[in-house]
Amino acid sequence: MGDDPRLTLETPDRPLRRPVLVAAFRGWNDAGDAASFAVEHLGRAWGAETIGGIDPEDFFDFQAVRPQVRLEDGLTRTITWPSNEFLAAHMPAAQHDVLLLVGTEPNLRWRSFTKIVTDVAMKFETQLVITLGALLADVPHSRPVPITGTAGDRALIDRLQLQRSRYEGPTGIVGVLHDACRRAGLDSASLWAAVPHYVAVSPNPKAAVALIEAATRLVGAPVEIDALVKASADYERRVGEMVSEDEDVAAYVRLLEARSDERTNDLETELPSGEALAAELESFLRRRNEGEDTGA
Repeated sequence: MGDDPRLTLETPDRPLRRPVLVAAFRGWNDAGDAASFAVEHLGRAWGAETIGGIDPEDFFDFQAVRPQVRLEDGLTRTITWPSNEFLAAHMPAAQHDVLLLVGTEPNLRWRSFTKIVTDVAMKFETQLVITLGALLADVPHSRPVPITGTAGDRALIDRLQLQRSRYEGPTGIVGVLHDACRRAGLDSASLWAAVPHYVAVSPNPKAAVALIEAATRLVGAPVEIDALVKASADYERRVGEMVSEDEDVAAYVRLLEARSDERTNDLETELPSGEALAAELESFLRRRNEGEDTGA
């Protein structure tokens, strides 16, 4: 396997033992920034070291994803470019070490981009690739976050107690990466958190906690999340206060809560678009207003 000049990769300070790769990308796959925030937290909590990254030059439209200007010491202006970084964490208490990939969904050359990722995974003899994602859904903020775990391989589905994805429609870099893993002969699984579509909070700590808990069960390594659990409780309280100030929205949330309490199967069978969710909310409010106008 030749080295791709767009990849910078260093050797970790110690060899990685049968690592698991956990990846998340900001953008289309990351409602409420929950997935990228989750992987960033894992990196900090596990003391991961940055071992490399993918040069953004060939993969981004910088008019769509603009670099950021920052001031250092109030004087020096530096440019921060969109990044995709690899980190390594040694997990002495677990059966596997961990590779982390956190970054931004690229705009261009997805097949080349995912080929770089799978080459890195194969270089370190990665045992499993896990991607984290978050989607907008008709779920209430006041109930446990639904997590959908999917995989394409039947043996992996049975081994990890996941399910085969039945989703058809537009995909993001996560879907393309899983296809690249299949072509490379790498086992891969996908974990998705459902984020309330009526709440504009980033990052969403409650969804991040749910993803972290699901991912660490697959990795087989614990992680400290006490601060995030507290942030999740604060998030739920603040959103509840905001919802209670608008009776229309409060009634809609009660409807979602009733659905959630009745729901026994997975969310993954139907991944509604943002347009569909907005239309549902508008329809609910319109029906409610019409009822008020007629005295119903």
